[in-house]
Amino acid sequence: MMLLNPKEEKFENLDNKSREIMLKTIEFFEKRGKVKLKADYEAREWYSDFLEFVKKEKIFATLLTPTPYGNENKRWDTYRNCFFSEILGFYGLPYWYTWQVSILGLGPIWMGKNDKVKKRTAQLLDNGEIFAFGLSEKQHGADLYSSEMALTPLGNGKYVADGGKYYIGNANKAAIVSTFGKDSETDEYVFFAVDSQHENFELIQNVVHSQNYVAEYNLQSYPITDDDILSKGQEAWDSALNTINVGKFNLGWASIGICTHAFYEAINHASNRNLYGKMVTEFPHIRQLFVDAYARLTAMKLFALRNADYMRSASENDRRYLLYNPMTKMKVTTQGEEVINLLWDVIAAKGFEKDMYFESAAQDIRALPKLEGTVHVNMALIIKFMPNYFFSPDDFPVIEKRCDSANDDFLFNQGPTRGLGKIRFHDYNIAYNSINLPNISIFKEQIKAFKELLMAAPVTEDQQKDIDFLLILGELFTLVGYGQLIIENAIIHKINDALLDQIFDFMIRDFSKFALQLYSKPSSTDEQMTLSQKMIKKANVDSERFNFIWKTYVYPLNGIYEMNP
Repeated sequence: MMLLNPKEEKFENLDNKSREIMLKTIEFFEKRGKVKLKADYEAREWYSDFLEFVKKEKIFATLLTPTPYGNENKRWDTYRNCFFSEILGFYGLPYWYTWQVSILGLGPIWMGKNDKVKKRTAQLLDNGEIFAFGLSEKQHGADLYSSEMALTPLGNGKYVADGGKYYIGNANKAAIVSTFGKDSETDEYVFFAVDSQHENFELIQNVVHSQNYVAEYNLQSYPITDDDILSKGQEAWDSALNTINVGKFNLGWASIGICTHAFYEAINHASNRNLYGKMVTEFPHIRQLFVDAYARLTAMKLFALRNADYMRSASENDRRYLLYNPMTKMKVTTQGEEVINLLWDVIAAKGFEKDMYFESAAQDIRALPKLEGTVHVNMALIIKFMPNYFFSPDDFPVIEKRCDSANDDFLFNQGPTRGLGKIRFHDYNIAYNSINLPNISIFKEQIKAFKELLMAAPVTEDQQKDIDFLLILGELFTLVGYGQLIIENAIIHKINDALLDQIFDFMIRDFSKFALQLYSKPSSTDEQMTLSQKMIKKANVDSERFNFIWKTYVYPLNGIYEMNP
């Protein structure tokens, strides 16, 4: 089964140490129980007990220390980190968040060339410390060009830092806050390490009402030496963006975890509730909602897992992950919202009750599309890859499933962030032609019509300035890449053809929805409108397939998981 069931999952796909971490983390939350979990959530209680557990078991130290700075079990292994992210999302976004912002804080350290800081960081991780990423500012958000954090040279390898940062997770307790700023004399970018407990570090407030501490802080003549400098100039800029490349991938896994727990609550509730003389799950529209939610959630996990393969196999000559990463951030997280919406239509008012995990899921699922760059920012990035993806395929070796126990060295040596428009991809038709299913065939017709539109009725000069128009094109393009990786991973994981065909049922509907939006745009030309209509298709109707999915995959989830009280 693709969905995580904490009470049955043995993590036999992982090595002994990794398996131990996953099982102990599940045990921690299940012993804690849902009553305590929800009480802390409602009280906005800082998760000190969780961090004590992380410290005792050296979990962050094991998972987030690259091999050169740790022992045989310590490595940065994206494959196993996926499962840890999923578990934390399953039990609550706040626990995932402190892990996520530690990952971001560590990025500029491991990507830099300051070996002293790296060794100190490895020791701090071993001590159970957490980390923070000081990038955003109150007036500029994530506009790095406008950063006002100033590092002023004093001579002899000494500096002082002055300025504020805003919306910085973990900054109340972080042993190192990787802080982005500019040299006040040269105006070049710089990353440097500060300690949140230093007397010149002014913690102003928590800007959110949450279990997390998302800080506003000021540095006031904070003393810095060369030993604290992580990177300068272009390397500092690249560290910022490449760290986000690593971090944004985890957002999809938080969504997967949240949706999975919410799914169990919804199916348990609906399957055991009688209305108008019928069990709720006997109503056809309820079954449709569940099957759609299950298909979307399975697709989310298939895509995100496959993206991990591309990340782990990336190199200077193969940077395809730079398309799939923002898709995991943008597409998987917005699909997570869609899954929660579908399930909420099933459980209705029950989803508001304070003792339900669903109540927190419905709030927290909204955050993920908005972190590490908005959906719009990531969509603008994705569009840059569209010409080469469709019209200039290249030859690449097949990327195999990457579940080996290896340190992902390239993630901390990604190189320059320029030249995205030059990145090449293998022919997406290889995946789409590898399986012959009714809905995949229909989807291929939609792709063909979309390519025809791009060639015969290309975007006009005015439309290139219309972000909303480009975003719809991006949604259509994203669905093609999304489907490609889903097919690739369905083959690897031997997904049943009926389930894969059901996934492309919703893919066809989504493609048609965006095609209609493109048709309806005020700036659409007559030719674009005509070609948009060709993209609107109806999925193959197959009641036998639908009933098979319901009876084989969805309804059997009733009662198989409920969190300990």
